[in-house]
Amino acid sequence: MGIVNLTDNSYFSASRCLGENGDVDIQKALSRAETLVAEGATILDIGACSTRPGSEPVGEAEEWRRLKAFLPVLRERFPHVLISIDTYWASVVRNVHSLIGDFIVNDVSAGEDDPDMLRTVGELGLQYVAMHKRGDSKTMQSLTGYDDVCAEIHSYFEEFAAKARRFGIHDWILDPGFGFAKTVEQNYELMRGLSGFADFRRRILVGVSRKSMIYKKFGITPEEALPATQALHLAALIGGADILRVHDAAPAAQTVEIYRELYAEK
Repeated sequence: MGIVNLTDNSYFSASRCLGENGDVDIQKALSRAETLVAEGATILDIGACSTRPGSEPVGEAEEWRRLKAFLPVLRERFPHVLISIDTYWASVVRNVHSLIGDFIVNDVSAGEDDPDMLRTVGELGLQYVAMHKRGDSKTMQSLTGYDDVCAEIHSYFEEFAAKARRFGIHDWILDPGFGFAKTVEQNYELMRGLSGFADFRRRILVGVSRKSMIYKKFGITPEEALPATQALHLAALIGGADILRVHDAAPAAQTVEIYRELYAEK
């Protein structure tokens, strides 16, 4: 899953595709999408609002303004590539569906930030990524007290599974939420326990690309975090990850190929 950010404040600068005038830089965003697909991405994850912990949300109207400018161009260029939209607004989901048809909803709040989200996804029959976090986007960084981070996230998804059934969401993907309301140490504990989520029998999405669990640990920048990202990608695949959400498709594709060579059944 390759990341295209229609933003100017996402933590990895190379992923930003918003012009200085506040409008989407269509050519930059399309060029980035083309590179990601050429290098092996099979899903393009489009975000019009940074979900970096502590960032200021832009609101549903601005998200939609950015998305509607880019999505028709993207769909025309890549009619068969899966598109994922990184949003927690039900209105954005409805508008995007009206514009391009079926897509994957990638919701960092697992339906908690907009009470209409799960009903909307169920009614439209869309694939849905449910991510774990605690608190809203302004407070979740401080809510990091866990007795057992893996056990508590497992319980969280047990409750979500019941909600998904209630709202008729049949195809949902589990994202344990690396980097969201978790300390650096808790993120590594979560990676060590990733295989414990296999009992949900859901695809597992892991998003660790260039994140703070790397650059804070080593005192580097996100721009310097690519080598350690691939080490974590390999660990995630060993732990049962099905989807890697990445800024850099070519290195991730190579990591997947190495994983298959070493661990896949011949």
